[in-house]
Amino acid sequence: MKDSRGYTVFRVLNAAAIIAICFATLYPFLNVLAVAFSSQGFINAGQVNIVPRGFNVTTFQLVMSDPQFWRNYGNTVIYTVVATAVSMVLTTMFAYALSKKRLKGRAFFVGVAVFTMFFAGGIIPNYVLINSLGWRNTIWALVIPNAISIFNLLVMKSFFENFPEELEEAASIDGLTTYGILLRIVLPLSKAVLATMVLFYAVSFWNSWFSALLYLSKPDLWPVTLYLRNLLMSASAPDGSDEGLQIAANVKAVTMLLTVLPIVCLYPFLQKYFVSGVMLGSVKA
Repeated sequence: MKDSRGYTVFRVLNAAAIIAICFATLYPFLNVLAVAFSSQGFINAGQVNIVPRGFNVTTFQLVMSDPQFWRNYGNTVIYTVVATAVSMVLTTMFAYALSKKRLKGRAFFVGVAVFTMFFAGGIIPNYVLINSLGWRNTIWALVIPNAISIFNLLVMKSFFENFPEELEEAASIDGLTTYGILLRIVLPLSKAVLATMVLFYAVSFWNSWFSALLYLSKPDLWPVTLYLRNLLMSASAPDGSDEGLQIAANVKAVTMLLTVLPIVCLYPFLQKYFVSGVMLGSVKA
């Protein structure tokens, strides 16, 4: 059937609105990218929008020529991979257990989990605890305290509660144990929510720097986010030289770009699972 004039107008307006929203979403990132490659004079004059002016890579060269940058970048990769793996194992096992109504004390464990979502011990008790455990200047100071996100836990719990019980009962009749059911039946059918949780945890650990500031005193153990944070702090007061002015002008854009780029590259591979994972695990009224 031929589209009516009203529907054609709607499609045109809808397409224009989507294009405008996409541009508004991409503009900040394009602006940061342009500033990162622009010279100090054009930045100070406010003449940089989405196209670099006075193209240069001075700040990139200064940052990426530092061996400390690459050492800290490698630390971030290791911390993110290990922390995400630990978090996924603990969150998945805890959420699967809480999803079973036959679990004794289920309400108590859910209450404890939700309580920690709103109340925490604070920075000083956490620091004393980490220090007493001997975890300062170790990877565990970053991994264990943040291993389970209660929001992610509740999302996965809701997803597992909606999982067909018939499949688990059939697997149990065939002789599978609880762990066998989880590993061979439930997890292979939960790729959407698992991929979503991996993305949530990976982004969180990749961007984290405050825990490292508290618990890691050795520069060789810092994540790259803490390195870039210190670089940004030192560049906030340039020494007056051309090189110092250049760093002060676009170091913020460079640090943002170097931090966000790996996650931007990872997201397309998980995007197809993202929306479905959140919707499947959403809490139903």
